[in-house]
Amino acid sequence: MTATTRVVDRIPVIDVDTHIAEPPDLWTARVAKKWGSRVPHVVADPNGPRADGKTNDVWVFGDARAIPTAAISHTGTPYRYPLHPATLEEGHPGAYAVDARVRYMDSVGIQAQVLYPNTAGFGSGGFLALEEPELMRACVRAYNDFQLEWVSAAPGRFIPIAALPFWEVPAAVAEIDRCAALGHKGVLFSGEPHTYGEPPLEDAHWDPIWHAAQDAGLSINFHIASGARRDVGLVPETGWVPDNGIHTNVALAAVLAALDNARAIGHTIMGGLCHRFPRLSFVSVESGVGWIPTYLAALDWQWQNLGGADEHPERDLLPSEYFRRQVYGTFWYETDTALRGLEHYPNNFMFETDFPHPTSLTAGPASAAPEAGDWIEEQLSGWPEELLQHALHDNAARLYKLD
Repeated sequence: MTATTRVVDRIPVIDVDTHIAEPPDLWTARVAKKWGSRVPHVVADPNGPRADGKTNDVWVFGDARAIPTAAISHTGTPYRYPLHPATLEEGHPGAYAVDARVRYMDSVGIQAQVLYPNTAGFGSGGFLALEEPELMRACVRAYNDFQLEWVSAAPGRFIPIAALPFWEVPAAVAEIDRCAALGHKGVLFSGEPHTYGEPPLEDAHWDPIWHAAQDAGLSINFHIASGARRDVGLVPETGWVPDNGIHTNVALAAVLAALDNARAIGHTIMGGLCHRFPRLSFVSVESGVGWIPTYLAALDWQWQNLGGADEHPERDLLPSEYFRRQVYGTFWYETDTALRGLEHYPNNFMFETDFPHPTSLTAGPASAAPEAGDWIEEQLSGWPEELLQHALHDNAARLYKLD
Protein backbone atom coordinates (compact mmCIF):
# COMPACT_ATOMS: atom_id res chain seq x y z
CA MET A 1 0.00 0.00 0.00
CA THR A 2 1.24 3.53 -0.77
CA ALA A 3 0.19 6.88 0.60
CA THR A 4 -1.47 7.66 -2.72
CA THR A 5 -3.76 4.61 -2.76
CA ARG A 6 -7.37 5.76 -3.00
CA VAL A 7 -9.53 5.03 0.01
CA VAL A 8 -11.99 2.89 -1.97
CA ASP A 9 -9.09 0.83 -3.35
CA ARG A 10 -7.85 -0.15 0.09
CA ILE A 11 -11.12 -0.35 2.07
CA PRO A 12 -14.06 -2.42 0.77
CA VAL A 13 -16.81 0.16 1.24
CA ILE A 14 -20.21 -0.99 2.51
CA ASP A 15 -23.02 1.42 1.62
CA VAL A 16 -25.70 0.91 4.27
CA ASP A 17 -28.66 2.71 2.67
CA THR A 18 -29.75 2.18 -0.93
CA HIS A 19 -33.06 1.37 -2.57
CA ILE A 20 -34.52 -0.89 -5.24
CA ALA A 21 -37.13 0.60 -7.57
CA GLU A 22 -39.49 -2.37 -7.70
CA PRO A 23 -40.29 -3.80 -11.17
CA PRO A 24 -43.90 -3.59 -12.37
CA ASP A 25 -44.48 -7.35 -12.11
CA LEU A 26 -43.05 -7.80 -8.61
CA TRP A 27 -46.39 -8.69 -7.04
CA THR A 28 -48.45 -9.76 -10.06
CA ALA A 29 -45.85 -12.45 -10.80
CA ARG A 30 -45.72 -13.78 -7.22
CA VAL A 31 -49.14 -13.34 -5.58
CA ALA A 32 -52.15 -15.63 -6.14
CA LYS A 33 -54.33 -14.66 -9.11
CA LYS A 34 -57.47 -14.89 -6.97
CA TRP A 35 -56.85 -11.34 -5.75
CA GLY A 36 -57.20 -9.93 -9.24
CA SER A 37 -56.60 -6.20 -9.58
CA ARG A 38 -56.22 -5.73 -5.83
CA VAL A 39 -52.65 -7.00 -6.15
CA PRO A 40 -50.22 -4.06 -6.45
CA HIS A 41 -49.76 -3.32 -10.15
CA VAL A 42 -48.68 -0.55 -12.51
CA VAL A 43 -50.92 1.54 -14.79
CA ALA A 44 -50.54 4.66 -16.88
CA ASP A 45 -51.45 7.64 -14.71
CA PRO A 46 -55.23 8.05 -14.94
CA ASN A 47 -54.72 11.79 -14.42
CA GLY A 48 -53.20 11.92 -17.88
CA PRO A 49 -49.98 13.43 -19.23
CA ARG A 50 -47.70 15.67 -17.23
CA ALA A 51 -46.88 19.26 -18.15
CA ASP A 52 -43.92 17.97 -20.18
CA GLY A 53 -46.21 15.68 -22.18
CA LYS A 54 -44.96 12.45 -20.58
CA THR A 55 -47.28 10.08 -18.75
CA ASN A 56 -46.21 8.59 -15.43
CA ASP A 57 -46.32 4.90 -14.72
CA VAL A 58 -47.98 4.69 -11.31
CA TRP A 59 -48.49 1.98 -8.72
CA VAL A 60 -51.99 0.97 -7.61
CA PHE A 61 -52.43 -0.80 -4.27
CA GLY A 62 -55.93 -2.22 -3.95
CA ASP A 63 -58.16 0.72 -4.84
CA ALA A 64 -55.55 3.34 -3.98
CA ARG A 65 -53.19 5.13 -6.35
CA ALA A 66 -49.72 4.98 -4.82
CA ILE A 67 -46.48 6.60 -6.01
CA PRO A 68 -45.23 6.70 -9.59
CA THR A 69 -42.79 3.89 -10.32
CA ALA A 70 -39.88 6.32 -10.72
CA ALA A 71 -40.99 8.90 -8.15
CA ILE A 72 -37.71 8.71 -6.24
CA SER A 73 -35.29 7.29 -8.82
CA HIS A 74 -33.24 10.40 -9.58
CA THR A 75 -29.59 9.38 -9.92
CA GLY A 76 -28.18 10.66 -13.21
CA THR A 77 -31.42 12.35 -14.31
CA PRO A 78 -32.12 16.08 -14.82
CA TYR A 79 -35.03 16.04 -12.35
CA ARG A 80 -35.16 17.66 -8.91
CA TYR A 81 -37.75 16.20 -6.56
CA PRO A 82 -40.75 16.35 -6.60
CA LEU A 83 -40.16 16.25 -10.37
CA HIS A 84 -39.05 12.80 -11.48
CA PRO A 85 -38.68 10.45 -14.44
CA ALA A 86 -41.95 9.24 -15.95
CA THR A 87 -40.91 5.59 -16.12
CA LEU A 88 -38.22 3.37 -14.64
CA GLU A 89 -36.58 3.08 -18.03
CA GLU A 90 -36.08 6.85 -18.15
CA GLY A 91 -34.08 6.72 -14.92
CA HIS A 92 -30.80 5.10 -13.96
CA PRO A 93 -30.88 1.37 -14.84
CA GLY A 94 -29.10 0.58 -11.58
CA ALA A 95 -32.25 1.64 -9.76
CA TYR A 96 -34.03 -1.54 -10.87
CA ALA A 97 -31.60 -3.87 -12.70
CA VAL A 98 -29.08 -5.82 -10.65
CA ASP A 99 -26.42 -6.10 -13.36
CA ALA A 100 -26.51 -2.35 -13.98
CA ARG A 101 -26.37 -1.74 -10.23
CA VAL A 102 -23.23 -3.85 -9.88
CA ARG A 103 -21.57 -2.04 -12.77
CA TYR A 104 -22.40 1.27 -11.12
CA MET A 105 -21.05 0.10 -7.76
CA ASP A 106 -17.81 -1.02 -9.37
CA SER A 107 -17.45 2.33 -11.12
CA VAL A 108 -17.70 4.34 -7.88
CA GLY A 109 -15.85 1.99 -5.54
CA ILE A 110 -18.69 0.44 -3.54
CA GLN A 111 -18.21 -3.20 -2.55
CA ALA A 112 -21.64 -3.94 -1.02
CA GLN A 113 -24.98 -2.24 -0.46
CA VAL A 114 -27.83 -2.61 2.03
CA LEU A 115 -31.21 -2.63 0.25
CA TYR A 116 -34.44 -0.88 1.21
CA PRO A 117 -37.77 -0.62 -0.66
CA ASN A 118 -39.51 2.26 -2.40
CA THR A 119 -43.08 1.48 -3.29
CA ALA A 120 -44.69 0.22 -0.07
CA GLY A 121 -42.99 2.86 2.05
CA PHE A 122 -39.92 2.87 4.25
CA GLY A 123 -41.77 1.11 7.06
CA SER A 124 -44.06 -1.14 4.92
CA GLY A 125 -47.15 0.90 5.76
CA GLY A 126 -48.18 1.09 2.13
CA PHE A 127 -49.45 -2.48 2.29
CA LEU A 128 -52.23 -1.35 4.62
CA ALA A 129 -54.01 0.16 1.60
CA LEU A 130 -54.76 -3.39 0.41
CA GLU A 131 -57.23 -3.84 3.33
CA GLU A 132 -57.16 -7.65 3.07
CA PRO A 133 -55.01 -9.29 5.78
CA GLU A 134 -54.25 -12.42 3.76
CA LEU A 135 -53.29 -10.37 0.71
CA MET A 136 -51.19 -7.99 2.82
CA ARG A 137 -49.22 -10.90 4.28
CA ALA A 138 -48.78 -12.43 0.83
CA CYS A 139 -47.48 -9.17 -0.59
CA VAL A 140 -44.92 -8.75 2.21
CA ARG A 141 -43.68 -12.30 1.60
CA ALA A 142 -43.54 -11.66 -2.14
CA TYR A 143 -41.44 -8.54 -1.62
CA ASN A 144 -38.99 -10.39 0.61
CA ASP A 145 -38.76 -13.26 -1.88
CA PHE A 146 -38.17 -10.82 -4.74
CA GLN A 147 -35.38 -9.15 -2.80
CA LEU A 148 -33.60 -12.47 -2.30
CA GLU A 149 -34.02 -13.36 -5.97
CA TRP A 150 -32.56 -9.98 -6.92
CA VAL A 151 -29.47 -10.28 -4.71
CA SER A 152 -28.82 -13.90 -5.75
CA ALA A 153 -27.68 -12.62 -9.15
CA ALA A 154 -24.64 -10.97 -7.50
CA PRO A 155 -23.56 -13.00 -4.46
CA GLY A 156 -21.78 -11.02 -1.79
CA ARG A 157 -22.69 -7.61 -3.17
CA PHE A 158 -26.01 -6.93 -1.44
CA ILE A 159 -27.46 -7.05 2.07
CA PRO A 160 -31.23 -7.72 2.06
CA ILE A 161 -33.47 -6.24 4.77
CA ALA A 162 -36.82 -7.96 5.37
CA ALA A 163 -40.14 -6.13 5.34
CA LEU A 164 -42.74 -7.10 7.97
CA PRO A 165 -46.53 -7.22 8.28
CA PHE A 166 -46.02 -5.22 11.49
CA TRP A 167 -49.76 -4.63 11.97
CA GLU A 168 -50.16 -8.36 12.80
CA VAL A 169 -47.55 -9.30 15.38
CA PRO A 170 -47.76 -13.13 15.09
CA ALA A 171 -47.41 -12.89 11.30
CA ALA A 172 -44.48 -10.49 11.73
CA VAL A 173 -42.74 -12.94 14.04
CA ALA A 174 -43.29 -15.76 11.56
CA GLU A 175 -41.85 -13.63 8.76
CA ILE A 176 -38.77 -12.79 10.82
CA ASP A 177 -38.15 -16.49 11.38
CA ARG A 178 -38.73 -17.29 7.71
CA CYS A 179 -36.52 -14.48 6.42
CA ALA A 180 -33.70 -15.19 8.86
CA ALA A 181 -33.58 -18.74 7.57
CA LEU A 182 -33.56 -17.52 3.95
CA GLY A 183 -30.67 -15.11 4.41
CA HIS A 184 -32.02 -11.65 5.19
CA LYS A 185 -29.62 -9.64 7.33
CA GLY A 186 -31.97 -7.24 9.13
CA VAL A 187 -35.57 -6.20 9.68
CA LEU A 188 -37.30 -3.06 8.42
CA PHE A 189 -39.54 -1.46 11.03
CA SER A 190 -41.34 1.87 11.31
CA GLY A 191 -39.89 4.31 13.79
CA GLU A 192 -43.37 5.82 14.00
CA PRO A 193 -45.87 2.95 14.34
CA HIS A 194 -48.22 5.18 16.31
CA THR A 195 -48.93 7.12 13.09
CA TYR A 196 -50.72 4.00 11.81
CA GLY A 197 -52.85 3.78 14.95
CA GLU A 198 -50.52 1.18 16.48
CA PRO A 199 -48.87 1.30 19.94
CA PRO A 200 -45.65 3.31 20.38
CA LEU A 201 -42.27 1.64 20.04
CA GLU A 202 -41.71 1.00 23.73
CA ASP A 203 -45.08 -0.68 24.26
CA ALA A 204 -44.92 -4.36 25.25
CA HIS A 205 -47.23 -5.05 22.30
CA TRP A 206 -44.09 -5.27 20.12
CA ASP A 207 -42.04 -7.47 22.44
CA PRO A 208 -42.59 -10.70 20.43
CA ILE A 209 -41.06 -8.95 17.39
CA TRP A 210 -38.05 -7.74 19.38
CA HIS A 211 -37.61 -11.21 20.87
CA ALA A 212 -37.75 -12.86 17.45
CA ALA A 213 -35.28 -10.43 15.88
CA GLN A 214 -32.89 -10.74 18.82
CA ASP A 215 -33.03 -14.54 18.72
CA ALA A 216 -32.43 -14.50 14.95
CA GLY A 217 -29.52 -12.07 15.26
CA LEU A 218 -31.24 -9.51 13.00
CA SER A 219 -31.09 -5.76 13.56
CA ILE A 220 -34.12 -3.45 13.64
CA ASN A 221 -33.71 -0.79 10.95
CA PHE A 222 -35.61 2.51 11.25
CA HIS A 223 -35.51 4.25 7.88
CA ILE A 224 -36.57 7.90 7.96
CA ALA A 225 -40.06 8.79 6.71
CA SER A 226 -41.32 5.39 7.86
CA GLY A 227 -44.53 6.69 9.40
CA ALA A 228 -47.92 7.03 7.74
CA ARG A 229 -47.29 8.20 4.19
CA ARG A 230 -47.62 11.85 3.37
CA ASP A 231 -46.53 13.99 0.45
CA VAL A 232 -43.26 15.10 2.02
CA GLY A 233 -42.96 18.86 2.06
CA LEU A 234 -45.99 19.49 -0.12
CA VAL A 235 -48.75 19.71 2.48
CA PRO A 236 -49.13 21.85 5.63
CA GLU A 237 -48.71 18.88 8.02
CA THR A 238 -45.09 18.46 6.92
CA GLY A 239 -43.96 22.08 7.07
CA TRP A 240 -45.32 23.40 3.77
CA VAL A 241 -44.98 27.18 3.39
CA PRO A 242 -46.55 28.55 0.20
CA ASP A 243 -44.03 31.36 -0.30
CA ASN A 244 -40.98 29.13 0.09
CA GLY A 245 -41.26 27.40 -3.25
CA ILE A 246 -41.75 23.71 -3.88
CA HIS A 247 -38.08 22.69 -3.86
CA THR A 248 -37.32 24.65 -0.69
CA ASN A 249 -40.27 22.97 0.99
CA VAL A 250 -39.09 19.48 0.15
CA ALA A 251 -35.53 20.33 1.20
CA LEU A 252 -36.80 21.38 4.62
CA ALA A 253 -39.09 18.37 4.84
CA ALA A 254 -36.20 15.99 4.10
CA VAL A 255 -34.32 17.38 7.09
CA LEU A 256 -37.36 17.28 9.37
CA ALA A 257 -38.01 13.65 8.36
CA ALA A 258 -34.49 12.81 9.54
CA LEU A 259 -35.22 14.42 12.89
CA ASP A 260 -38.17 12.06 13.35
CA ASN A 261 -35.59 9.31 13.74
CA ALA A 262 -34.12 11.15 16.71
CA ARG A 263 -37.48 10.61 18.38
CA ALA A 264 -37.44 6.93 17.47
CA ILE A 265 -33.97 6.46 18.96
CA GLY A 266 -34.99 8.39 22.06
CA HIS A 267 -38.03 6.16 22.59
CA THR A 268 -35.94 3.05 21.92
CA ILE A 269 -33.39 3.95 24.60
CA MET A 270 -35.52 5.81 27.16
CA GLY A 271 -38.40 3.37 26.72
CA GLY A 272 -36.17 0.55 27.92
CA LEU A 273 -35.91 -1.51 24.73
CA CYS A 274 -32.13 -1.60 24.82
CA HIS A 275 -32.19 -2.66 28.47
CA ARG A 276 -34.82 -5.36 27.95
CA PHE A 277 -33.26 -6.69 24.72
CA PRO A 278 -29.52 -6.31 25.27
CA ARG A 279 -28.49 -8.33 22.19
CA LEU A 280 -30.76 -6.46 19.77
CA SER A 281 -29.27 -3.77 17.53
CA PHE A 282 -31.14 -0.75 16.19
CA VAL A 283 -30.19 1.35 13.16
CA SER A 284 -31.22 4.93 12.40
CA VAL A 285 -31.09 5.02 8.60
CA GLU A 286 -30.62 8.18 6.51
CA SER A 287 -30.77 10.53 9.49
CA GLY A 288 -27.15 11.68 9.63
CA VAL A 289 -24.91 11.44 12.69
CA GLY A 290 -23.61 14.88 13.62
CA TRP A 291 -26.52 15.51 15.96
CA ILE A 292 -26.08 12.24 17.84
CA PRO A 293 -23.32 13.12 20.37
CA THR A 294 -25.17 16.26 21.51
CA TYR A 295 -28.46 14.37 21.63
CA LEU A 296 -26.96 11.60 23.74
CA ALA A 297 -25.29 14.08 26.09
CA ALA A 298 -28.71 15.69 26.57
CA LEU A 299 -30.38 12.33 27.22
CA ASP A 300 -27.74 11.48 29.84
CA TRP A 301 -28.11 14.85 31.53
CA GLN A 302 -31.90 14.88 31.64
CA TRP A 303 -32.07 11.19 32.61
CA GLN A 304 -30.04 11.88 35.72
CA ASN A 305 -31.27 15.38 36.58
CA LEU A 306 -34.98 14.81 36.04
CA GLY A 307 -35.26 11.51 37.88
CA GLY A 308 -35.30 8.86 35.18
CA ALA A 309 -32.45 6.99 36.84
CA ASP A 310 -34.38 6.96 40.13
CA GLU A 311 -37.54 5.67 38.42
CA HIS A 312 -35.65 2.81 36.78
CA PRO A 313 -32.88 1.68 39.11
CA GLU A 314 -32.73 -1.65 37.23
CA ARG A 315 -31.18 0.10 34.23
CA ASP A 316 -27.46 -0.11 34.79
CA LEU A 317 -26.31 2.06 31.89
CA LEU A 318 -26.68 5.69 30.85
CA PRO A 319 -28.62 6.40 27.63
CA SER A 320 -25.36 7.08 25.80
CA GLU A 321 -23.98 3.76 27.01
CA TYR A 322 -26.99 1.86 25.69
CA PHE A 323 -26.47 3.65 22.38
CA ARG A 324 -22.81 2.72 22.33
CA ARG A 325 -23.72 -0.92 22.94
CA GLN A 326 -26.65 -1.34 20.55
CA VAL A 327 -27.49 1.57 18.25
CA TYR A 328 -26.07 2.70 14.90
CA GLY A 329 -26.37 5.85 12.80
CA THR A 330 -25.65 6.48 9.11
CA PHE A 331 -24.14 9.44 7.26
CA TRP A 332 -23.46 10.51 3.68
CA TYR A 333 -23.08 14.30 3.18
CA GLU A 334 -21.34 15.02 6.49
CA THR A 335 -17.60 15.49 6.92
CA ASP A 336 -16.33 17.24 10.06
CA THR A 337 -19.51 16.55 12.06
CA ALA A 338 -19.31 12.86 11.19
CA LEU A 339 -15.64 12.75 12.18
CA ARG A 340 -16.31 14.37 15.54
CA GLY A 341 -19.09 11.90 16.14
CA LEU A 342 -16.89 8.96 15.19
CA GLU A 343 -14.28 10.08 17.66
CA HIS A 344 -16.91 9.64 20.38
CA TYR A 345 -18.65 6.57 18.90
CA PRO A 346 -16.16 4.83 16.57
CA ASN A 347 -18.14 1.58 16.48
CA ASN A 348 -21.60 3.06 15.84
CA PHE A 349 -21.57 5.12 12.64
CA MET A 350 -21.73 3.80 9.07
CA PHE A 351 -21.47 5.26 5.55
CA GLU A 352 -24.33 5.40 3.06
CA THR A 353 -25.19 6.96 -0.31
CA ASP A 354 -29.03 6.66 -0.50
CA PHE A 355 -28.74 5.59 -4.16
CA PRO A 356 -30.82 6.33 -6.30
CA HIS A 357 -32.88 8.86 -4.34
CA PRO A 358 -32.99 12.62 -4.92
CA THR A 359 -31.01 13.26 -1.71
CA SER A 360 -28.31 10.73 -2.58
CA LEU A 361 -24.55 11.02 -2.78
CA THR A 362 -24.57 10.42 -6.53
CA ALA A 363 -23.55 12.59 -9.46
CA GLY A 364 -25.89 13.91 -12.16
CA PRO A 365 -27.10 17.05 -13.88
CA ALA A 366 -29.50 17.83 -11.03
CA SER A 367 -27.15 16.81 -8.19
CA ALA A 368 -24.68 18.87 -6.15
CA ALA A 369 -22.70 15.69 -5.36
CA PRO A 370 -19.73 13.99 -6.99
CA GLU A 371 -19.67 10.22 -7.26
CA ALA A 372 -19.24 8.38 -3.97
CA GLY A 373 -15.64 7.26 -4.47
CA ASP A 374 -14.54 10.77 -5.43
CA TRP A 375 -16.40 12.28 -2.48
CA ILE A 376 -14.81 9.83 -0.05
CA GLU A 377 -11.38 10.70 -1.46
CA GLU A 378 -11.95 14.44 -1.43
CA GLN A 379 -13.68 14.74 1.92
CA LEU A 380 -12.70 11.77 4.10
CA SER A 381 -9.21 10.70 3.04
CA GLY A 382 -7.63 12.86 5.73
CA TRP A 383 -9.41 10.98 8.50
CA PRO A 384 -7.46 8.62 10.76
CA GLU A 385 -7.21 5.28 8.96
CA GLU A 386 -8.77 3.38 11.86
CA LEU A 387 -11.87 5.58 11.85
CA LEU A 388 -12.16 5.29 8.08
CA GLN A 389 -12.03 1.52 8.37
CA HIS A 390 -14.73 1.52 11.05
CA ALA A 391 -17.08 3.90 9.22
CA LEU A 392 -16.71 2.54 5.70
CA HIS A 393 -16.56 -1.18 6.42
CA ASP A 394 -16.05 -2.71 9.85
CA ASN A 395 -19.13 -1.44 11.66
CA ALA A 396 -21.49 -2.54 8.90
CA ALA A 397 -19.72 -5.87 8.45
CA ARG A 398 -20.08 -6.59 12.16
CA LEU A 399 -23.71 -5.43 12.38
CA TYR A 400 -24.89 -7.38 9.34
CA LYS A 401 -22.64 -10.37 10.02
CA LEU A 402 -20.81 -10.29 6.72
CA ASP A 403 -17.86 -12.45 5.75
